[in-house]
Amino acid sequence: MSRPRTDFIDAHASGRVHAPGFNLGRCLAWFALAAMIAITVVPLWIVLRTALTPTRELYASASALVPPAFTLDNFRRVLGLVSGDAALADGGSGSDFNFSQSLLNSVVFAGVVVTGQVVFSAMAAYAFARLRFRGRKPLFALFLLSMMLPNIVLFIPNFILIKDLGWLNTYAGMVAPFCLVSAFSIFFLRQFFLSIPFELEEAARLDGASYFAIFWRIVLPLSATPLATVAILSGINAWNEFFWPFIVANGDDMQVLTVALQAFKSQTPQGAPDWTGLMAAAFLTVLPTLALLIAFGRRVVESVQFSGGK
Repeated sequence: MSRPRTDFIDAHASGRVHAPGFNLGRCLAWFALAAMIAITVVPLWIVLRTALTPTRELYASASALVPPAFTLDNFRRVLGLVSGDAALADGGSGSDFNFSQSLLNSVVFAGVVVTGQVVFSAMAAYAFARLRFRGRKPLFALFLLSMMLPNIVLFIPNFILIKDLGWLNTYAGMVAPFCLVSAFSIFFLRQFFLSIPFELEEAARLDGASYFAIFWRIVLPLSATPLATVAILSGINAWNEFFWPFIVANGDDMQVLTVALQAFKSQTPQGAPDWTGLMAAAFLTVLPTLALLIAFGRRVVESVQFSGGK
């Protein structure tokens, strides 16, 4: 009978365990991760650096990694805290940018879209996960098939419909194509609802609870994390939406932040765009998305991994 090897145990007890050798695959993985982080962070740093640079020194220090002098005047100019004459004296273009109104429009647009998608997608997902009705599987397959359609294919018929309804330059026209259901949200929530034990719902039905009562009092409280994930993802998409609000609500009083930034860039009363003011406004626009990802990014990834593994 062979004697068991005790070399590793003896080496560990004596503190002579050697570190693992060079791992090329792990080094390449860390290098690729660092490259992706740099590709993501460097443009954001350029935006912040330009926003903090005095306008008159922008072109002289265009290649500098750090601005030669820091200023918050660009943010004050964008927020409307300085007069037009003071903005011109500071080196700005003097173009008008109603940041507060555009911010309000973006908040309303994103808020309505998030509320609609979470509520209606959750109801549709529960129906596909628990209810048995004729045509359930083909209908769910059509929802999944709609995820493969490019959004540009639906823009023209949606625009014609919104125009015929008289909803141009209105909140209703902006949110109409987004506020009902999302195919990804339905698929994502359905995968989670399938993991909820049937016994909970059967016990509730024995007590006389209706399907809606079960959905409202049992399913939704157990689904706080995936619902928050859907809300965050749909909110980020709505906050960054540009093309649809641009074609249906490009009036000065209805512009969302993404459309207002494009209009701000195109206004060149002094012959050149106000790059420092534009970057200040862009950085303020990105801040809510960054805050959401920093606060809830890990929870979103865990929730997506859980639903994807079902």
